[in-house]
Amino acid sequence: MANTEGMLKEGSLKGRTIIITGGGTGLGKSMTKYFLTLGANVVISSRKIDVLKATADELMKETGGQVLAVQCDVRKYDEVEAMLAATLAKFGKVDTLVNNAAGNFISPTERLSARAFDTVVDIVLRGSYNCTLALGKHWLKEKQTDKTILSIVTTYAWTGSAFVVPSACAKAGVLAMTRSLAVEWGNRGIRLNAIAPGPFPTKGAWDRLVPGEFREKFDLKNKVPLGRVGEHQELCNLAGFLISGYSGYINGDCITIDGGEWLKGAGEFNMFSEITADQWDAIEMMVRGAKSE
Repeated sequence: MANTEGMLKEGSLKGRTIIITGGGTGLGKSMTKYFLTLGANVVISSRKIDVLKATADELMKETGGQVLAVQCDVRKYDEVEAMLAATLAKFGKVDTLVNNAAGNFISPTERLSARAFDTVVDIVLRGSYNCTLALGKHWLKEKQTDKTILSIVTTYAWTGSAFVVPSACAKAGVLAMTRSLAVEWGNRGIRLNAIAPGPFPTKGAWDRLVPGEFREKFDLKNKVPLGRVGEHQELCNLAGFLISGYSGYINGDCITIDGGEWLKGAGEFNMFSEITADQWDAIEMMVRGAKSE
């Protein structure tokens, strides 16, 4: 199927160096692999250096590309600066930042401690801000252009969502930062965009968000008009396009890739998709009867 195949032509990212936070697992790992096949050098970071090194070794063997694993807690600005320094020491430059590191869990908000709230906001919002600021200041100081920042947000960044309030707050902040800096830095050669994914199952996130027996009861594909969850390659194709020169006139945008999920949830009467043909016949008769009264 085309949606499981790479979209961009060979060499589309050749010679570019990309930093991906949270790049050792899940969607970050999938993006890393795809960018490598397109010719990029990739730096992956997280707090778990053993996971990063295993991913780097695996993907270098598989693709023949270059991966640098750097331990970094994005909540700490000095560690972000150290990650940037390590990238420059290895590859001499950096062209793209992908803000992908995230933390989230499902919980009634009144059950959360202030520390739990801070943990999610610090990783998602502070971490994205720290990395964006460090890379942006470096590029502006060196007067470098043709640079891109891509942030992975979520559709509830603009709608909000119950039971993931810290994440909703943090992702909304990242989206606001993206749109603000796209204007502020655009005329100096830095483009910023975002992707808002719907359900793209990953082992770690899915275990926290839809644990155990609830996975079948609340099967997220049932919320998607297309009737399925996303393939990682579909998101990778979009990400590759947005950080490449092919999207050179896209700046400050957030592209939704969710099979129509958030629109289905937003429409007041969308739940009527569950009604059968016979039930629609009965409804039609009731409506006609109401009109004649």
